[in-house]
Amino acid sequence: MWQRIRTALVLLVIVGGSLFFPYYQPMVMLGLMLFIAFIAAWEWRNLLPGPHSAQVSTAARSVKVNAGRQHGWLVIALPLVSALLLLADSRIWIAVWALAVVYWIVTFFWVRRFPQQTGWFTTPVMLLSAFISIPATITAIYSLWQHSPYLLLAVFGIVWIADSGAYFVGRKLGRRKLIPAVSPNKTVEGLIGGLLLTALYLGLIGWHWLALPADALLLLIVVGMLTALFSVLGDLVESMHKRQAGIKDSGSILPGHGGVLDRIDSIMAALPVFALCLALAGRAGYSWLMIRS
Repeated sequence: MWQRIRTALVLLVIVGGSLFFPYYQPMVMLGLMLFIAFIAAWEWRNLLPGPHSAQVSTAARSVKVNAGRQHGWLVIALPLVSALLLLADSRIWIAVWALAVVYWIVTFFWVRRFPQQTGWFTTPVMLLSAFISIPATITAIYSLWQHSPYLLLAVFGIVWIADSGAYFVGRKLGRRKLIPAVSPNKTVEGLIGGLLLTALYLGLIGWHWLALPADALLLLIVVGMLTALFSVLGDLVESMHKRQAGIKDSGSILPGHGGVLDRIDSIMAALPVFALCLALAGRAGYSWLMIRS
């Protein structure tokens, strides 16, 4: 427990420093984004089909080379792609986020049919998943931060509140399992509780802090609840990937917490959705929602 707390405090200092000190320094944030892309790419190799993967025979394990060692180029290619996108026009970001949203919708059907259907678990599909999800996450974080560090923290709050609400409500009231084959502890009641707390959280922000009119407030709540739903999906997909790959954690860089992918799985699905919705809402005339276009 103390190890988890110490690691969380170190992460808080690093992330908080990048967001606010020195205030609004793009190079600091860009450096953090590329570092995250590097670590995520390093850990993603552990999710590729390999000798410890599910449904791999003992004989195959004895001769099969670890997939991660075969794909060391990922730790260069993924940060490079992320860097190029960060320097690209923001209209390209919108296309990347839209592609990521489509990808996460597809993964919903993977989760629903797991473990009966696992045809998606191939090296090409998993590599494509990495090149869609990780750069989309990096550009979404950077775009939201450009708009306001406080906005980025508020979106993180959606993910944390949805997760915490689902956990506590699920423990007290949970009866019906959500996707037991992937995550046996998640319940339908917990999901509903997390969504309701998210709506309350955004309602307070929109009404008290932003003083939004009714239509904009409703839009904010709807976008936030959609973001919360995708955050749950991201957590489920990461759990499914790890089960199929035959590993407990994506990595060990964060003592007591596992790997970076273990900490940002929900964020990877949630932030591209939120950023895309904000960009589209801005184009529809809600200037307070506009990112950069």
